[in-house]
Amino acid sequence: IGLVIVVARNSKQRKLANQALTEKNAKIEAQQVALQQKNDEIIDSINYAKRLQSTILPPQAKINDLFPNNFVLYKPKDIVAGDFYVCETIEMAGRKLGIVAVADCTGHGVPGALVSMVCSSAIKRSVVEFHLTDPGKILDKSAQLVVESFESAHEKVKDGMDISLACIDFESGTMQWAGAHNPLWIVRNRELIEIKADKQPVGHFEQSKAFTSHEIQLEKGDRLYFISDGYADQFGGPIGKKLKTKNLKDLLLETATASISMQGTQLERYFTEWKANFEQVDDVCIMGIEV
Repeated sequence: IGLVIVVARNSKQRKLANQALTEKNAKIEAQQVALQQKNDEIIDSINYAKRLQSTILPPQAKINDLFPNNFVLYKPKDIVAGDFYVCETIEMAGRKLGIVAVADCTGHGVPGALVSMVCSSAIKRSVVEFHLTDPGKILDKSAQLVVESFESAHEKVKDGMDISLACIDFESGTMQWAGAHNPLWIVRNRELIEIKADKQPVGHFEQSKAFTSHEIQLEKGDRLYFISDGYADQFGGPIGKKLKTKNLKDLLLETATASISMQGTQLERYFTEWKANFEQVDDVCIMGIEV
């Protein structure tokens, strides 16, 4: 009788334990389903944000119309990006001008994308609303507009952008250029010429000064490269080291004999092979145009 009682008691305890375990598993599964639904909603929202952000990027057909020989290597780290690029045509005093730029805003992902919308609007307003064509003045006005946009925030925001921006006069073949941290690279006759940028961002900066505009006489066959720092900062290769700016410059010179569109393909292939299984560390944006 004692043995029967013990067995019955143990059986009851096992049933209770199994029931509790079943209820716990069901609760965990319900939480996982709810979490997956929440993640799906977040991804859907970010994908929608990507569609919104794409409205500030010029369509490839527009770039091709302005510069038939070009490539754009654009690889966001996440679904949306803090990097963006500009390619616009404006008429000023009877002259046709092309505004070209690659910008790298503070952060990446959703925060970077939000900053990019503010910065892109600032550039557009500087050109369209304030009728500026001098790149240095465009950056000066953009910096002012970016700071004003963030001044109304409850917390002090110091976000902004690094940028390489040019205004090309198609009639005279001259280009004015200004940069915030990001330089301009010109490949001419198998040599790379670097025009250095001002060491300040477009945005809040304690020691800010007027941006410097450089005037360059373009030659037929010149290749112009507007870059963000994501490509050179990527870790990878055999020992997981940073690619670095020098290697990117060497790569541009090595691939300069190919058409510029093919060069863009080669740069993308090299980046993919270099990165391999390493995580992408930042947004990547390079625009190359041949004049």
